Amino acid sequence: MGLPREFALIARHFRPLAGDGALDLSDDAALLTPPERQQLVLAADALVEGVHFLPDDPPGMIARKLLRVNLSDLAAMGAAPLGYLMTTAFTRGTADSWIADFVAGLAEDQQWFGLAVLGGDTVATPGPACFSLTIIGVVPPGQALHRRGARIGDEIWVSGSIGDAALGLQVLQGKLATDAEGHLARRYRLPEPRLALGQALRGVARAAMDVSDGLVQDLGHLCRAAGCGAEIIADALPLSTAASAALAGDAALLPLILTGGDDYELLFAAAPEDAAAVQAASATAGVPVARLGRFVAGDGVVVRDGSGAAITLPQGGWSHF
Repeated sequence: MGLPREFALIARHFRPLAGDGALDLSDDAALLTPPERQQLVLAADALVEGVHFLPDDPPGMIARKLLRVNLSDLAAMGAAPLGYLMTTAFTRGTADSWIADFVAGLAEDQQWFGLAVLGGDTVATPGPACFSLTIIGVVPPGQALHRRGARIGDEIWVSGSIGDAALGLQVLQGKLATDAEGHLARRYRLPEPRLALGQALRGVARAAMDVSDGLVQDLGHLCRAAGCGAEIIADALPLSTAASAALAGDAALLPLILTGGDDYELLFAAAPEDAAAVQAASATAGVPVARLGRFVAGDGVVVRDGSGAAITLPQGGWSHF
């Protein structure tokens, strides 16, 4: 008797992705022995069709984004990846070739980031498609970065560039034409988890998180955890060449850049006297960083223009509900 379709699908597509402890994906759970003298770090994120990715996005890109947004949570904790569990809810009747491309995307990033699948579940759904991943990482005891910890007077830093992903979604939806080289669309579909930078910031950053729901909203999370406010300067935003071109063509895009999600850059606090250490961490990781402003007394986030005037934003950022 042949394998039921679900188990045949797992054996054909997902078993080649399995790592040590996965028991060849033939058991009910995995066995994991953490590295000696390391704390486990666990996080989970899901991607839902029509919410976190577009129905016509390439399946390999969807899979890589699923893995990378979870890796970004490890980066925000200063952790290194170890493995992951994944649940896939493919829409009923999904072509085998689509699943093969999805798995190929996972295989590519598993090799790039040095981890493997440990187990999970595969089901069918009437739709929309939904994929959930639980990432497992490690960090030396007591060295994990946290959201809490920023202090009044600390400087606000962010990695990479801001606003690309939100603008990229506009491009893919046909609402924005400025993306000649496809940079913005790629940044929406394929974030860059800043794992090396997160690890380099251990002992330097006082608080950190990744920018998933918009710069202003996520900075507000750091403020609430610290019991203070924040002021940033819009002119200090690190923008890619493509984002700068889009903003030059339409200044009304600034609120979207400030509040749009999916950047997956690291946002963190550091003492002013540690600015050189921040720059050294940036150089070690090969990831640029930019200083945006400071944490201040009070609450909430104020964005100021070059003259110091407060900029009014229509919304703070993305909300799932």
